Amino acid sequence: MTPEPSAAVPIASFPGHVGVVPPIEEKRDHVFAKEGAGSADFSFNSETAAVFDDMVDRSVPSYAEIQRMCCELAADFATPGSNLYDLGVSTATTLLALDRKVDPSVNFIGVDNSGPMLEEAGAKIKRSGTPRVIQLIEGDLHETPVIENASVVMLILTLQFIRPLYRERMIQRIYDGLNKNGCLILVEKITTENTVLNRLFIKNYYDMKRRAGYSEIEISQKREALENVLIPYRPEENTKLLKDSGFDCVEEFFRWYNFTGVIALK
Repeated sequence: MTPEPSAAVPIASFPGHVGVVPPIEEKRDHVFAKEGAGSADFSFNSETAAVFDDMVDRSVPSYAEIQRMCCELAADFATPGSNLYDLGVSTATTLLALDRKVDPSVNFIGVDNSGPMLEEAGAKIKRSGTPRVIQLIEGDLHETPVIENASVVMLILTLQFIRPLYRERMIQRIYDGLNKNGCLILVEKITTENTVLNRLFIKNYYDMKRRAGYSEIEISQKREALENVLIPYRPEENTKLLKDSGFDCVEEFFRWYNFTGVIALK
């Protein structure tokens, strides 16, 4: 039997500072440039957190467009007085992008199991100048935190890092915590059943990373580091997972080779 989830503990609530806060220069991702960097499993540690925004922007195809689409959809479903959750909040990019699109009475809650990522998120929120209080919670996403009074839950490139054994329980808890007419927004790296297409999609993905300035050793070592950490599902597996949990409608809104965006409605 899997253990019952423990309550996640809020580490802080971050109101933005009033006034102009100068931005800091974004650090370039060179985490996997050194020989031997791929020998250990990928981790959202302090080294990754420091360069994460550059890493995800250069590693995820059409990342800015995915963010825009996710925020538009989230704003369409967020209702006054409800909670909006970002599970795997990372550096709070999505919540900050949503800030001006959503009624100020909507409570923003970001959850992540990485302390260093949450530190980066807190610093970004403070620099943003937003008057909205954004709650950040450090908690193991395998022990899914309580979801309640939710109009929107976002899993942006997060479920793929959850061990398959725990995914069904996570999606069920999200469904149970969503209000009627609420939505789950899911963005995932995926695989396909056809081995030829799967190989071609991966080849084209690595070509994209080369265009983004990653070297062969960086691509190779990151692939090795992610091998036992990021476990993609096929699109039909994700759809079944969502529908088995009770979602009435599951619709793909984005697709790029081996990346997909899905919205599920309760």
